[in-house]
This record gives sequence, C-alpha cells and structure tokens, in this order.
Amino acid sequence: MRCSEIVRKTGETLVEIKLNIDGEGKSDIATGVGFLDHMLTLFAKHGLFDLTVKCKGDTEVDYHHTTEDVGIALGSAFEVALGAKRGINRYGDITLPMDDALVLSAVDLSGRAYYVGTFEIGKEKVGDFDTELVDEFFYAFSQNAKCNLHIRMLAGKNAHHIIEAMFKSVARSIRRAAEIDPRLGDAIPSTKGVL
Repeated sequence: MRCSEIVRKTGETLVEIKLNIDGEGKSDIATGVGFLDHMLTLFAKHGLFDLTVKCKGDTEVDYHHTTEDVGIALGSAFEVALGAKRGINRYGDITLPMDDALVLSAVDLSGRAYYVGTFEIGKEKVGDFDTELVDEFFYAFSQNAKCNLHIRMLAGKNAHHIIEAMFKSVARSIRRAAEIDPRLGDAIPSTKGVL
C-alpha cells in the first residue's frame, strides 16, 4: 500500500498528515479552518484517498499559515507515498462541472514542480475564508508533491462552487495520474528512467 505520514512543525503551525493513496475516500480532517476542512474532505472522497489531517495553527492571526502549511504537508505526503512512481499512469486530467462552475485540471507526477492557476474568483471571501488562499494552497501542494499542476476555470459565478470544483477536479486528476497501469509492470513511465 502506498502510504505516508508527515509531521510539519513551525513557529506558526503543527500539521500532521496520514495518507493512503489506494484508499476508499475516508477522511478525518481538523485544520481549524472550516472551509478548508470541507474542501479536504471532498478532496479525499473524490480522489479515493484515505486522509487524516490535523493542524494547530495561528488562526487568530488569519488562515494563511494554516492553509499554506497544510498544502506543503499534503504535497509532501503524496511525494513520499508515491515513492519511485513505478507503474503509474503519471498523467491525469479532468474537466469537472459543479453547477455554474466548470474547472479543468491536469497533473503530471513528473518529479518537477510547476503550478499554473488560471481562474478568477469574484469574491474575496467564502464565509471567513480568504479566497486568495486557494492559489497559495495549490502552489504549496505542487511544489512539495513535485508535480506539474494546471488549473483553469472555464466558467463560474459562485465562489464556493468554483473552489469546490477545483478541489474535486484536482483530486480526480491526481487519482488518475497515480493509478497503476498494469501494462507498465514496475517500469517508470519516463524515458529518463526516473521521475
């Protein structure tokens, strides 16, 4: 089983993550940020990842450090759990509708970090969550998962729907990319021989 446990401790946060890539979509999420908890719960469900996330952060300041550090730790958890990436599809993409929102995401588990987010969320907040933190989360995730991650909003008006579509779409893309291709055996899907 492709699993990992990550602990990230800084002067601003303590993040503990347990991840099973080949799970059933079970989750236990408590970051101190309600909207982020909701997004990570549906991320686990749609990716079929078993995911535990616990975070104690300086939420009395704002949600920036918590959101960014959870993204860092979650990306690290995927990088560790994927190991040498033998037999994986490597690439995954999906265009996902969520009511008025339509979001395309694509991922390459390349071992190289690159992130492009092309979207406009028309509101500064969803509840008490700053919508600009979505970009921070996915940037932090991609850098630490060492993957190429592209997210493009194709349509949408409702900020909650747009962000939810993003998390669901990325989860589904990662799920596809991380799945084992039986034709590859234990080969690494790269002419370089390493990812």
